[in-house]
Amino acid sequence: MMRIPKVPLILGLVALIPFIWGAATLLNGSLMSWGASQFGPRFVGPYVQLFYGTVNLTFMSGILWGFATKARGALSLITYALAAIPMLWAFIMTGGGPISAGMNLIFGFAGLLLLDFAFYHWRLTPNWWLRLRLFMTAVTVACLAIVVWG
Repeated sequence: MMRIPKVPLILGLVALIPFIWGAATLLNGSLMSWGASQFGPRFVGPYVQLFYGTVNLTFMSGILWGFATKARGALSLITYALAAIPMLWAFIMTGGGPISAGMNLIFGFAGLLLLDFAFYHWRLTPNWWLRLRLFMTAVTVACLAIVVWG
């Protein structure tokens, strides 16, 4: 795996902000109160993490769909079908309360990492892709774990 280019790395780090912010507000009541008063209650705690996590899994389906365009033959059908899984998972599995939705998002991001590995193995992603996704998934799952077990 080669070095992650600067722009995808920076954008990836920025994309982690809602997960980190949500975890921070869950762990600090004063920050939660301040954030709710400044941004509204939807943008703190589990609400921001769960909504953003759902959107993020859907976005990642789109990225995998883009990688699927490089596949040929039978692999093409397989990769397009696999690319739809994170979006469908987010749509079907994030209902219910924050604990079940958080747990299902953790499973969704873990499953997404397996798909990232498969697409990388099939040489459909940039060489640095898996390195970025390993880091992003670790931070995302750690932050969501605070919703579930915090």
